Amino acid sequence: MTESLEIAKKEYIAGVSAFEKGQYRESVQRLEKASALVNRNSGFGGKVLIWLVTAYEAAGQLGEAIALCEQIKKHPDAETSSQGKRLLYIMQAPQLKRPTEWLTQIPDLAAIADNTNQTRLSNTNLPRTAPKPRTAPDPVDLSQVNTKDNQFIWVSLLVIGLTIGLLYWGNT
Repeated sequence: MTESLEIAKKEYIAGVSAFEKGQYRESVQRLEKASALVNRNSGFGGKVLIWLVTAYEAAGQLGEAIALCEQIKKHPDAETSSQGKRLLYIMQAPQLKRPTEWLTQIPDLAAIADNTNQTRLSNTNLPRTAPKPRTAPDPVDLSQVNTKDNQFIWVSLLVIGLTIGLLYWGNT
């Protein structure tokens, strides 16, 4: 029993990792294996099912995701049941119509993912320029700087003292 639980945990971790990398079909396969090896009514089984729902939805298997959410709604773990209800609500919500000019089409790069020899970007045609050397700032002639005391600090301290004194005298 513990051996199957260890295998389930490994499949679960691999499924979550695949999901986070955008490999949704692999994620579904791994999470389905984990789901088959674990007690679905346990807390860990609930986690696996929630991730499986998300993987189904990401892989475009909305029907399977909704069907599994219906089962998760009745899960004995309250948190898992609540998550299942929320996911079901989201998946059954009406889809908004978006104008096509709002969308950016992303090409499917799956076919060229393993092809590194044919597609290479190079900047060999760009002209090479040497970096510009940094120049030190001009030194400041201190004889030109006004360093005389303009009595500002004394005037401001006197004003602050008078203000505090008037406030104290007014409150007594």
